[in-house]
Amino acid sequence: MKDRTQKNPLVLIAGPCLLESLSLGLEVAEFLKEEAVCRGFQFVFKASFDKANRSCISSPRGPGLAKGLEMLAEIRNRVGVAVTTDVHECWQVREVASVADLIQIPAFLSRQTELLLTAARSGRPVNVKKGQFLAPEDADRIAEKLRAGGCGNYFITERGTSFGYRDLVVDMRSLALMRRAGHRVIFDATHSVQRPGSLGNSSGGDRSLVPVLARAAVAAGVDGLFMETHPDPDRAWSDGPCMLPLKEIPSLLDTLGAIYEAIVLG
Repeated sequence: MKDRTQKNPLVLIAGPCLLESLSLGLEVAEFLKEEAVCRGFQFVFKASFDKANRSCISSPRGPGLAKGLEMLAEIRNRVGVAVTTDVHECWQVREVASVADLIQIPAFLSRQTELLLTAARSGRPVNVKKGQFLAPEDADRIAEKLRAGGCGNYFITERGTSFGYRDLVVDMRSLALMRRAGHRVIFDATHSVQRPGSLGNSSGGDRSLVPVLARAAVAAGVDGLFMETHPDPDRAWSDGPCMLPLKEIPSLLDTLGAIYEAIVLG
């Protein structure tokens, strides 16, 4: 195995979709940290305090800002990991930045100028989920807004393109085009297999395709991967059909690390 410490390590942003409980967050964070770090990945724990764009009004949204940040801070301190979570409104940024090491902008808000500027001014790195309605070249406009706010340390996350028929299609050319433009690119391997609203009150998906797309993205030369995972995805509060079972993560990381070493490190 080549020494990945001599190159920029692959970033792994991973965790459950929602902060269902502190105990779940700690369990997943501890497991992922051990499995990712020993394989040379730079790990960031992700979980949302609020899923503000649920398909159905009655769907669980999470613990909310105050309780969610309290939980994330405890996970960060007890496990010793970097953490990230979504912000949906400008007023949330300052409080989130006091806990999170990386601020995430959801896909549906990726063009919201004031939110991008506020996140950029927080002093934290920013990860923007590129909207499924945007072309790869549109990432340049997102980056311009972040840089205007003083943030040069950012990621653009690809999660596929929607054509309005409850499916997402991933064009691997997008990854190359955004990196060619000078952006650091993360590939969202789990939301890319989502089928928005296909279950009526919630989104469906096909988690069996997650490893396929993740392998292709690493071979294409991304800077990192985003994956949602859960000990029992079928009982998860959100995005269960898209999430990988936690126990499947180590073998996938082995494969992704081997591809990175063979293709990227040469």
